[in-house]
Amino acid sequence: MNTIPLKSRKSLLYLLAIGNTIAFATWQVMLNNFAVEQASFSGEEIGILQSLREIPGFLAFTAILVMILIRQQTFAILALITLGVGTAITAFYPSALWLYFTTIIMSIGFHYLETLHNSLSLQWLSKEEAPRILGKLLSARAFCNLSVLGVIYLYLTFFASDYLLIYVLAGGTAVLIGLFCWSVIPHFEDQVVQRKELFLRKKYWLYYLLTFFAGARRQIFVVFAGFLLVEKFGFPVENVVLLTLVNAALTSWLAPKVGSLISYIGERRALTLEYVGLIIIFIGYAFVESISVAIALYLLDHLFFAMAIAIKTYFQKIADPADIAATSSISFTINHIAAVVLPALLGLLWVIDHGAVFLIGAAIAFCSLLLSQLIPEHPRQGCETRLSTQQTPQTVD
Repeated sequence: MNTIPLKSRKSLLYLLAIGNTIAFATWQVMLNNFAVEQASFSGEEIGILQSLREIPGFLAFTAILVMILIRQQTFAILALITLGVGTAITAFYPSALWLYFTTIIMSIGFHYLETLHNSLSLQWLSKEEAPRILGKLLSARAFCNLSVLGVIYLYLTFFASDYLLIYVLAGGTAVLIGLFCWSVIPHFEDQVVQRKELFLRKKYWLYYLLTFFAGARRQIFVVFAGFLLVEKFGFPVENVVLLTLVNAALTSWLAPKVGSLISYIGERRALTLEYVGLIIIFIGYAFVESISVAIALYLLDHLFFAMAIAIKTYFQKIADPADIAATSSISFTINHIAAVVLPALLGLLWVIDHGAVFLIGAAIAFCSLLLSQLIPEHPRQGCETRLSTQQTPQTVD
């Protein structure tokens, strides 16, 4: 197995992914229980909080404006440090206003980091290696998730919940990783000069739509699948952590294989598998009455997220290399258009009928399934969709 030099571009991608995972995974896995147990949240408050969390994602297009002043690599490291600070201060005061405030700080760092990590990955990885390396990066995140949450689970097994301690340690670790990246990893020059203005390209319309529906569908899982387990089935925090550990172990094993599968069968077939599976899972969520079935659906739902690599590699193949940074920032905004509105609206619907929330998720997955069928067999510049005129495969890339 080839080792990755510490002071390399790929090493930085791994470190940023690990720091991101330590902070955000801890924030997320503890949130529902902290909000319910200590801040007395209901579905309405959790919906508002999650909508606030997505506002920085909606404003991710501003990343390209910041890049006029700050290089992408530096910006990504600062975003990781901001994420760590926001996570560390989460549990200082168990009140709705404080949680809303710290969530916004955490989210600013998280969403800028995700935007920049995606941009740097697509710029620094070749088209041939991108699905495989993106799968390995996802696997590294999952393994890190497994390790960190394993420690949390053992702690919660033997000690009473100390949310403040856990959040401070997780956030502080992310800050330290950011400082390490700043001081040790060289600052690399851009391989292709990126356009630093905001634009929408007609040729990327299918990518924009797939990204929009992916964001809408993901919010239903992130916000309400875990909340279903806690509110409807009374899942305690240690079991939530254990379930997340199982997810992490499965993803760590599966993600590299998903990357290889995408390289073998192509983006259209990979996304077809994902969306058909998600339709079935969301319908299952809508009518589930058994805790065992709910857990199985949750595990399967999480595994399908690895298939989202295919949207990224589809864009890499059709994109002008100079468009990647700007389009990555704009795509995160597109991804979060529905995310800003849906959690609060569906939080109100949740109070009336939680099943309807998941049926909306099934409908969104169905729309994504239809759109994915327009991805060409060999996507590239000039052949962005199956409606394009240049449908013959290239013999030389």
